[in-house]
Amino acid sequence: METSQTTKITIETSVNAPLATAWETWSGPAHIMKWNSASPDWHCPKAENDLRTGGTFSSRMEARDGSMGFDFGGVYDEVRHHEYIAYTMGDGRKVNVTFAPQGNGTHILQTFDAENMHPVEMQREGWQSIMNNHKTYTENL
Repeated sequence: METSQTTKITIETSVNAPLATAWETWSGPAHIMKWNSASPDWHCPKAENDLRTGGTFSSRMEARDGSMGFDFGGVYDEVRHHEYIAYTMGDGRKVNVTFAPQGNGTHILQTFDAENMHPVEMQREGWQSIMNNHKTYTENL
């Protein structure tokens, strides 16, 4: 019997903002469109988010020059308000995100299943860059 083991990638950050603020900017569609990109030459022109267990989400990521783009979405498996989000992406990979108070700020830890097309380090860097954009956006509100 052949078994397949999924590579898990973990990224994290500490946001200098209260938990309620970090949660809102992470989950509010108008906010998501402001920070959800891995580099300045990409943007997120559309985001929808029904943040509840069984709810769905989708966002559109596009190169600013219009040369390419893709849709990113999935279904929420579990949502615990201001604490935890688990979801399954459209391709079946799993993601877990925890939010925890840290002094006057918020610690965010995210673990996701790697895909097989790109090197693990490239995926880690891309997702970390998006998380860093969330941090910067939230702290500059």
